[in-house]
Amino acid sequence: MVSWFDTYDPNTFQAFSSAHLVALLLFAASIGLLYVCRFWLRDEKRSKHTRFTLIGLLVLAEVSLNVWYVTGGVYDVSDTLPLELCSISLYLCVFMLLFRSRFIFSIVYFTGIGGALQALLTPALGYPFPHFRFLQFFLAHIVIILAVLYMVWVEKYRPTWKSVGLAMAFLNVLLVVVGSINYLTGGNYMFLARKPETASLLDVLGPYPWYILSLEAVAFVMFIILYAPFGLSTWLRRRRGYVSYEQ
Repeated sequence: MVSWFDTYDPNTFQAFSSAHLVALLLFAASIGLLYVCRFWLRDEKRSKHTRFTLIGLLVLAEVSLNVWYVTGGVYDVSDTLPLELCSISLYLCVFMLLFRSRFIFSIVYFTGIGGALQALLTPALGYPFPHFRFLQFFLAHIVIILAVLYMVWVEKYRPTWKSVGLAMAFLNVLLVVVGSINYLTGGNYMFLARKPETASLLDVLGPYPWYILSLEAVAFVMFIILYAPFGLSTWLRRRRGYVSYEQ
């Protein structure tokens, strides 16, 4: 039997098991609560407390993960560096919240929501509930999305059409950087060297290396979908004469 903090991977996590579904329900509930409370949270003091609470949860998730790696003797540059898309988005979310950065928001709105949502639905995770990794995994990915939606609903940040191009450019630079690190370390960060062993979207995107090109197309389509509500809103407002065409 695996203890709560053991580093042995039993690979007994089951997608859409009762524990997974409960985690997704908690995710949906937290999103709903943030939306319902969005006006109340716009108070300066409450918004500050909320931002730093989200920062604290993100830092807790990342620091505790690295403590687990080190204390369990499994820290390895080929496997445990924060080079997965969601790990990078987590760091970006911390700086976005800390500095209220619109530039970082323009990137992490797409990479954070797109990557974390995919991870929540098809987790590359071997540990079942109530293992530490299960709890840490879902905490980190849920809070990434909450952080981005906080900026949308409370701080009233909006992505633009240029943000889609910026996010795609960032993603492609990241592919080169992370791919190079994979080559040097023998790692598989961002699954650029091979597909994950657990079921994921990559299973239907073709063999290596073609699934990477397919993933680019999927990412672009997902970014367009994420931008669509804002693009439609902007278009409707322009037709009514509420905003200029310079956005």
